[in-house]
Amino acid sequence: MKQNQLGSSELRVSEIGLGCMSLVPENAAEGKEIIKRAYEEGVTYFDTADLYQFGWNEEFVGKNIRPFRDNIVLSTKVGNRWTANKKSWDWDPSKTYIKQAVKDSLHRLGTDYIDLYQLHGGTIEDNMDETISAFNELKQEGLVREYGISSIRPNVISYYAEHSQIVSVMMQYSILDRRPEEEMLDFLHEKNISVIARGPVAKGWLTERALNRSKSDHYLEYEGKEIQEIVKGLQDKLDSERTLSQTAIRYSLHHPAVAAVIPGASSVEQLLSNVGAAHTPELSADDVAVIQSLSKASVYGQHRR
Repeated sequence: MKQNQLGSSELRVSEIGLGCMSLVPENAAEGKEIIKRAYEEGVTYFDTADLYQFGWNEEFVGKNIRPFRDNIVLSTKVGNRWTANKKSWDWDPSKTYIKQAVKDSLHRLGTDYIDLYQLHGGTIEDNMDETISAFNELKQEGLVREYGISSIRPNVISYYAEHSQIVSVMMQYSILDRRPEEEMLDFLHEKNISVIARGPVAKGWLTERALNRSKSDHYLEYEGKEIQEIVKGLQDKLDSERTLSQTAIRYSLHHPAVAAVIPGASSVEQLLSNVGAAHTPELSADDVAVIQSLSKASVYGQHRR
């Protein structure tokens, strides 16, 4: 599988990674096989977070990547802390919390270092300089190799791009969520900061299953019936050598700012379909034009700060 450099760092990631949030305790045996098969298929980027399943996800991923730990890029996130009753979480980007949370993540992951440590959100009201200082100290201490942020807030992203050493920004990006195209992708590419695209198949709407879903459902600004028309258009106008989900993954990779996409997988079959996109041709300029003619060029309205 193609490996891409992550920003200006020495980290190289597979263009299709594995978003591990969909690995759950109820399906642990399948999850173990998914991680194993992902690595065998060339996946070298595995993404988790301390928030997922109250830390179980980090423990599970850490245990199952151990045989090939030094051959992959392991990523996790910080900033959200569960409340005492574990019914919600609070936002805490303080240096004190980050420097304690990284030790907890390292323990759960069973590793001495995190390749990519990401701030799991953020607002313009945060003391961002304090947060940046925390991440820089973690790099100096050798606990993390590089850091980035996971955010869809343009003003927050811009501040980190201008004032920190982030090498990546994780953001939602798909045929049905083209908001990053308006003001983020070119900007980050010029800054040599890579995008990690999450949600490439839009919660399953960009798969063949979309035609069987309710027309009254919604995804962002789309109604289900609108998405179904887009899906039919994509199937009619694009080359059939890719499945719809593979076309969606390829679209999220088409901009040079994007280093990796991280679709989740709840079965080995789904994983193999996702990584199979790596073996299909890249989208042509005509393909991209068709896709963009069928979908909306939306912009960030809410969540700017």
